[in-house]
Amino acid sequence: MNPDDVEKLRKALAAEHAALFAYGLLGARTSGPLRARMSAAFDAHRDCRDQLRTLITARGGRPAEPEASYALPFFPSGPELAVKLAVHLETGVTAAYLELAAAQDVSLRRYAAQAMQEATARSYAFRPAQPPAFPGMPAAAPPPSPPASPSASQRGG
Repeated sequence: MNPDDVEKLRKALAAEHAALFAYGLLGARTSGPLRARMSAAFDAHRDCRDQLRTLITARGGRPAEPEASYALPFFPSGPELAVKLAVHLETGVTAAYLELAAAQDVSLRRYAAQAMQEATARSYAFRPAQPPAFPGMPAAAPPPSPPASPSASQRGG
């Protein structure tokens, strides 16, 4: 058992607990096809949670328990905000698995890569837009813009 790998698994599990809490709320606040997608995401995260618990206990670790409640970055008062929150959740889960992708155990790295791919695909299903080049990584600062060249009037021409 590698204690660092177990801790990475526990962090991924904590992210799954938070996602389950939020998707439970989103499922109750949406309807129709959007609710069906929220429910499918909930089911996927529940499966991941159960797998992570098994991986942790198989390595002699103690799984992280869910909190009673989680703070949301904003309240999903309508379908647009529900989708925005779902995308935010999947990005957070992807970031947690990104850390697990650095595990020493090769099977955990494979598991993390698959989980990141699934979270990114769910995010894309909610909001089809060009995904970031490296999902889960913090956004890079934009490059500095080059200084403006003097106009002809400033050069005396």
